[in-house]
Amino acid sequence: MELRQLHYFMEVAEREHISEAAIHLHVAQSAISRQIANLEDELGVKLFVREGRNIKLTPIGKIFRTHTKTALKAIEHATKQVEEYLDPDRGLIRIGFPTSLASHLLPTVISSFKENHPNVGFQLRQGSYHYLIDAVKKREIDLAFLGPVPKEDPEVESHILFTEQISALIPVQHELAEQESILLSDLKNDSFVLFPEGYVLHDIAINACKQAGFTPHVSSQGEDLDAIKGLVSAGIGVTLLPDSTFYNSTPRLTVKKPIEIPQVRRSVGIITPMDRELAPSEKVFYSFVKNFFSMLERYQ
Repeated sequence: MELRQLHYFMEVAEREHISEAAIHLHVAQSAISRQIANLEDELGVKLFVREGRNIKLTPIGKIFRTHTKTALKAIEHATKQVEEYLDPDRGLIRIGFPTSLASHLLPTVISSFKENHPNVGFQLRQGSYHYLIDAVKKREIDLAFLGPVPKEDPEVESHILFTEQISALIPVQHELAEQESILLSDLKNDSFVLFPEGYVLHDIAINACKQAGFTPHVSSQGEDLDAIKGLVSAGIGVTLLPDSTFYNSTPRLTVKKPIEIPQVRRSVGIITPMDRELAPSEKVFYSFVKNFFSMLERYQ
């Protein structure tokens, strides 16, 4: 069994079309067909079955694809370890992050890191909370920034970088706009603008309101911070957001209000896979991130 055969197999399995796979791989269609046939002969099973102009994986082919995908990722990681062992300052780090950390935290950390490690490359992937955890487990990304940090997942190692308040964002014409702080129950009759269900900030807001004794009326939803802040600016409703999403300013026609009761907070940190050692460049970055936020906390 050759590594080339496995790459050909995965490409055909993904595209379900030999000619399309050949175009993508820049090889002759006959070469792919021959290598797939050789692979099937060696395994003693049919991996594909023809359906019209396409080909589909057989049941055993689907099982073989799952294990082949894992094997190829392991080989890729091993190759990366060797390359970075020779020169850890020229590695490539795949980082996942949620929308709530995209505007300020991530750019600040990466730009600071690259001052001393200019040749380390980054592949950045934004995603939802549960997607990022799953992507780290599947080795689709090397590490991820998250808030809140998962506490009891045996497949990931978590490190908390800081803890922050969740505050209310309300329209400037709101009756509570002049108060220095509010009780969350003061907003029980307001319409809320939240992330959709499945987003962790949606769950944080709902649970906080329930803790304050009410279930919020969600009138509108947005899938990114700018959309949610824009809806609040337009007077559509109020929302709850982490303080780091405001950094130095609040959106036009809105005011941010600290919440006295209940205290709503979230942890923010970084997760790595439990079942594999970080590559050299990843270790350097991971250590840098921990020291970066430790220094920030020390000077605050």
